[in-house]
Amino acid sequence: MFAIDRLVLIAGALILLGIISSKLSWRLGLPVLVLFMVIGMLAGSEGIGRFAFENYAVAHGVGTIALIVILFDGGLRTPASQLRRTLGPAATLATAGVLLTAMVTAAAVHLVLGAGWLVSLLVGSIVSSTDAAAVLSVLRSQGLHVRKRVGATLEIESASNDPMAVFLTVAILQVLLGQRELGIGLLGLFVMQMGLGTLVGLAFGKLTLEIVNRINLTAAGLYPVLTSTAGLLAFGVAAAIGGSGFLATYLAGVVIGNGRLIFRRGIFQFHDGTAWLAQIAMFVMLGLLSFPSRLIEAAPAGLLIAATLLFVARPLTVALLLKPFRFRWNEILFVGWGGLKGAVPVVLATFPLLLGLPAGPVIFDVVFFVVLVSAVLQGWTLPLVARRLDLETPSLPSPPVTLEITSLRDVDGDIVEYTVTPESRAANRLVRDLALPANAVVALIARGTEIIPPRGTTRILTGDHVFVVLRAESRNVVDRVFRSADLRAELPPIDFELRGSATVADLDEFYGYRLPGDDTETIDAVLRRELGEDIGPGSRLSLEGLDLVVRDMVDERIDTVGLHVTARSHAVPAEPTKVDGNGDVA
Repeated sequence: MFAIDRLVLIAGALILLGIISSKLSWRLGLPVLVLFMVIGMLAGSEGIGRFAFENYAVAHGVGTIALIVILFDGGLRTPASQLRRTLGPAATLATAGVLLTAMVTAAAVHLVLGAGWLVSLLVGSIVSSTDAAAVLSVLRSQGLHVRKRVGATLEIESASNDPMAVFLTVAILQVLLGQRELGIGLLGLFVMQMGLGTLVGLAFGKLTLEIVNRINLTAAGLYPVLTSTAGLLAFGVAAAIGGSGFLATYLAGVVIGNGRLIFRRGIFQFHDGTAWLAQIAMFVMLGLLSFPSRLIEAAPAGLLIAATLLFVARPLTVALLLKPFRFRWNEILFVGWGGLKGAVPVVLATFPLLLGLPAGPVIFDVVFFVVLVSAVLQGWTLPLVARRLDLETPSLPSPPVTLEITSLRDVDGDIVEYTVTPESRAANRLVRDLALPANAVVALIARGTEIIPPRGTTRILTGDHVFVVLRAESRNVVDRVFRSADLRAELPPIDFELRGSATVADLDEFYGYRLPGDDTETIDAVLRRELGEDIGPGSRLSLEGLDLVVRDMVDERIDTVGLHVTARSHAVPAEPTKVDGNGDVA
């Protein structure tokens, strides 16, 4: 057997064990990354596998590529609305939070362990960031749902704070090796790295969207490969010009994931699979790098540093930085406890070894021990902490089926899945009574394991998964029908169409606008009464904050009515303005 044959066999076996362990992780409530690392340790030179691996250059390379894949996937799955909601607190934690955590940890390392200030600051920098793969794996594998603002802040912080930790680690190493002086020059380096990383990431994201939607590839399977290439190039270009490659990769993913993207579901599924493969490969490889005998020696120092991180540095930093954003104390405590460590600190711990720093082996072992303690203790208890702090929210069941538009062209249409809750306005209503926009239609209803082809007389029940085919511009309007949005909240200025058969009560109940007339009267009847017999396409009835325009007529009946929302008003004006089909004021 050739060496590569044996290597392929070992790699396949370890990946298979990693996949199986992800199921075991859910049953045990143990973070999946811990099991991946344990598999690597068992397969390592001091485990039952006796597979000797101590190549830190390879580990650094594999770890970097894996982090690119994971961060790019994380960016793809970060909704722009979520990013806007939590950008301030998440960005503050990802920059100032990492710096403060590193400084507090460095003080503990210096005072307790007696290490020099620069070495102490190096250790603090390496362990300062939270890990996106660790945080997301715990939240998702445990099915943990917390309040949106809290969960989004934690996820976005963990996905975006790696660049700051990398910057601090590299900068301190350069100072230790005499390549750079500690001072104001580091601030300029930081601004350059973050600025260039941001510009490259945004540029590559927008460029990739244009290319993917216009290139017209004959093989659909090449589209995910193309987006993967964009993530790699964003990292490489940013790093080559002195920017933060990790930040560029993440932001490129955010831009691509929030744009209109053809073959979207296939691209997302591909990146989800590659991100899982990257996590398995990275954590198993890091487990192979470890030596349990050396971890025992590193335990005293590792416990002190872990205790400082978990109970002092991280909580103190989060409290100082999140309180100005009006987070409650239970939310601050949860975000503080949710700062799990993962692969990033271990990958960064290979830097001192690669650069020949004398303290490199000790730093690696101590950091590895800290990561294990954090992953096990914080990861295992995070769901319990969420419940005790009254932050856990009920999770909506996943639909038993999926429905999508698979197109290799940019089409003006979406399929949106809504889970009907008791508060939803669609609950217990017939499909024909939903008053959906004219360019939206219920395509499928999934109820338990049953697939229901919808008819007008089909009643929508709580817990149903309703798939709606709609135009993109109608999304905000359809959201109001299926979700429990406050009707007092203003609709943005928008144009949409309703069927003339919709009633006065429908328009009032679903959209918060009241027409003159009885509840059972249709929009068709109201317009006929208000505008008279001389009515046709283009006839307009203007109310306060709302214009109704006749769009189409079938025989003498109004089929569709255009609604132009200009402002919020529940009142019925005493004298509505009427315009006939010729554009003359009636």
